[in-house]
Amino acid sequence: RVSVAVGDFVPLLVLGVPPIWTQPEQVHLSYPGVPGSMAVTWTTFNKTESKVEYGLLGGRLFEMSAKGGTTLFVDSGEEKRELYIHRVTLTGLKPAATYVYHCGSDEGWSDVFLFTALNDSTSFSPRFALYGDLGNENPQSLARLQKETQLGMYDVILHIGTLHTDRNITTICTDNARIGDEFMRQIQSIAAYVPYMTCPGNHEATYNFSNYRNRFSMPGQTESLWYSWNLGSAHIISISTEVYFYLEFGLDLLFKQYEWLTKDLEEANKPENRAVRPWIITMGHRPMYCSDDDQDDCTKFDSYVRLGRNDTKPPAPGLEDLFYRYGVDLELWAHEHTYERLWPVYGDKVYNGSKDQPYVNPKAPVHIITGSAGCRERTDRFNPNPKDWSAFRSTDYGYTRMQLVNATHLYLEQVSDDQYGKVIDSIWVVKDKHGFSAWF
Repeated sequence: RVSVAVGDFVPLLVLGVPPIWTQPEQVHLSYPGVPGSMAVTWTTFNKTESKVEYGLLGGRLFEMSAKGGTTLFVDSGEEKRELYIHRVTLTGLKPAATYVYHCGSDEGWSDVFLFTALNDSTSFSPRFALYGDLGNENPQSLARLQKETQLGMYDVILHIGTLHTDRNITTICTDNARIGDEFMRQIQSIAAYVPYMTCPGNHEATYNFSNYRNRFSMPGQTESLWYSWNLGSAHIISISTEVYFYLEFGLDLLFKQYEWLTKDLEEANKPENRAVRPWIITMGHRPMYCSDDDQDDCTKFDSYVRLGRNDTKPPAPGLEDLFYRYGVDLELWAHEHTYERLWPVYGDKVYNGSKDQPYVNPKAPVHIITGSAGCRERTDRFNPNPKDWSAFRSTDYGYTRMQLVNATHLYLEQVSDDQYGKVIDSIWVVKDKHGFSAWF
């Protein structure tokens, strides 16, 4: 009798049916860009209420609650799987205060997590972990990042595109979006504790980025494709480099982003704004410059992101001149499964601050490529004869840390997971002046 009962359940186990369809999972935080707020996003497989119960650490548990909304997301795969994406924005949070929370409904609650509300002071010195290309399989840096996040080492995580995927093999949509579910469960141990800020990469492109647009909750009204936000002394801009590559989804996205970027940079450069947030930092997936021997972006053609495209009507403008004109200080990239630090560069030429102190008052933007967090494909190889702008290269698995110290000093370091967390590269970027005039 027992064996028959077990046999009855075998098909269910093989199909991997979730045991409780109303149970919240894939919990992650993001910063909506409004001081004193935090967005909580999660998934269920049946429709339920969207509720977060929370309270100050050390206070009465769950003494406050907030409600939000649910979006039905139907994946475009053969099964047309239905996911309910829940979003609740917490407001009126005390800067730098730690809150305990769980999310869900009376039909099922998540584990209990905690987060620290972002400090909205311009003198705040936020600490970031940044990386791209973290895969489901062989996510080598994940355990170290989980521990460091839970130790409170980071205020924000920047995931610079290619979320939970492996080139040519799996994408966010593989297996009717189950790969996406698996990755979101995997990063919950980081993303449920600190705001997890993203930009789209090439692996998110299937079905016109529908999984990416639906799963993440970034600031602004552009379905998380591009947006900007302020923290400490920085204005941070996230872009989609993919608009230059997936023209089948319409050229209008490329021009819309360029127009939005121009307006956003103009606003950020108004003297009263640049005085308060002097650093302008961008993040996008595919780099303008790279030294990987990849027979692709780095070697076959000049970057579309940097120079634009002449094979479109009208021709599509690139971003290097725009970023230079508006005095972007630091550009963060991924896509190449390596770490590379560049000398200050513009127009394929090095513009160091000085011979002895290249990053003190540099005469062009500083580029960092950090795409070696770990995935199925291993790390990439470098071209043995890199160009003059390539300052430091590593094929170790790892990720980057950044601290925005104050209006003049920014610190970056690269952590090697292969070498048990050893810092293998570090620089201070020091700028007495920001904006276009700083280049001269």
